[in-house]
Amino acid sequence: MGRALRIAVVVEDDRAVRDLAAAILEETDLQVVEVESGEEALYHLKQHAEEVELVFTDVRLPCLFDGVDLARAISTRWPWIKVVVTSGAPGDRLNHLPTSATYLPKPWSALDVLIAAERAGQAL
Repeated sequence: MGRALRIAVVVEDDRAVRDLAAAILEETDLQVVEVESGEEALYHLKQHAEEVELVFTDVRLPCLFDGVDLARAISTRWPWIKVVVTSGAPGDRLNHLPTSATYLPKPWSALDVLIAAERAGQAL
């Protein structure tokens, strides 16, 4: 049998930023799923958490669940999933980030994203 599917979920409401992050992560051996909101990410995780290795999320998201809420839910329900949280203006939300999550400030470069993804993968 082949290796199990390994997925990175990119959660970002800005399509251009989401597409860029997805394109960067597709250069790794992860398959990428793109969603716009924390709620969509949770729905995907409820169905496929065993395949997800990394969630790359913005802090500011539409709807009720922001990236920090998502990181907290993941650390509680699916602690093996690594989370990279990014923002250009996180405000005080970083005070609520679980210690298992990595923060990557915007603007980030392709190399920043790859390094953050690699570090998250090494911690597995």
